Amino acid sequence: MHQPPGFKDPQYPDFVCRLHKAIYGLKQSPRQLFAKLTTHLQSWGFRHSDADPSLLVYNHNSHLIYFLIYVDDILVTSNNPNLIADLLLHLQHQFQLHNLGTLSYFLGIQAVSTPTGYHLHQTKYALDILNRAGMANCNPVLTPLHAKLSLEKTFLSVFENPEFFRHLVGSLQYLTITRPDIAFVVNKLCQFMHCPMYQHFLALKHLLRYIKGTVDLGLPISGHSSVLHAYVDSDWAGDPSDRKSTTGYCLFLGDTLLSWCVKKQQTVAKSSTEAEYRALSIEATDIIWICRLLADFQFNVDTPTSLYCDNVSAIALAHNPVFHASTKHIEVNYHFIRDCIKSATITILHINSQDQIDDIFTKALPRIRFAGL
Repeated sequence: MHQPPGFKDPQYPDFVCRLHKAIYGLKQSPRQLFAKLTTHLQSWGFRHSDADPSLLVYNHNSHLIYFLIYVDDILVTSNNPNLIADLLLHLQHQFQLHNLGTLSYFLGIQAVSTPTGYHLHQTKYALDILNRAGMANCNPVLTPLHAKLSLEKTFLSVFENPEFFRHLVGSLQYLTITRPDIAFVVNKLCQFMHCPMYQHFLALKHLLRYIKGTVDLGLPISGHSSVLHAYVDSDWAGDPSDRKSTTGYCLFLGDTLLSWCVKKQQTVAKSSTEAEYRALSIEATDIIWICRLLADFQFNVDTPTSLYCDNVSAIALAHNPVFHASTKHIEVNYHFIRDCIKSATITILHINSQDQIDDIFTKALPRIRFAGL
């Protein structure tokens, strides 16, 4: 390898560096590859997406190309197939590329074409996890977590193999990319990775048995509707150890689930209204980001996004611009939802608790309720 500037020896200007480790294995290699690749794309007329820097967009004379980069794995699509061929020919002068054809497998995610769109799933990855756990032949169950199972740390025996627990739970985190139904349980188990107890391992085994019976589940993608709507919920003081609440939200484009999140709130909420109010503000930021990302795909959201919440008091608090005793202790950033309502970016609507599909992200549900969602 040629020596970098400042390291050349004047007496031996033609000397080179002897590598003891491949450049590809260095920590900075993905960043350097990304910088070099995007520089070539920008010279061809691409620009970075404002919402996602790993997405580059080419838009010229109604011709569109979308170029998504994850280290050395790339997705390319266009409304003109001839443009993709020209682009790949241009890049092959600088990079060694392999055209794998139509999308079928990307970053462990399998994509199956359907009459209405695509079906994304991680069946192979899920089976690999079950094999590593030694539960490839286990008996399946109907829910990811028993509704009455307590995961408190008190009076529990320490699990004797914490590394094995961390390995499995860490692997399951990636499975949640196409499995929102297990997001809540994985989030709960991740909170005990530093010191797992035997009861936590039993909950992990229960989750793996659920995955065994639903190994083919995934995300359907269709274009039946273009209406953007979201649901938000919060389980007030749901953690018995620190009494913090759990925020859960999901965002749909028609029937297609675009994004979802399960996250414990950073501070203790004094009431269910406060917990739901904080959840509303968190979901508002995600809605704005999705709208910006959709704009890169020539999809402009002209009407306010409907955000459904089952807490009437939180909805009233979001519409009330006056600070009073019940809100003056809440951090200023959570009042962001009021600006979104005022600017008509979001409109908050009430939904009955029985129709709140976001319950799947905030609590362990009984079998009948879980099956209904």
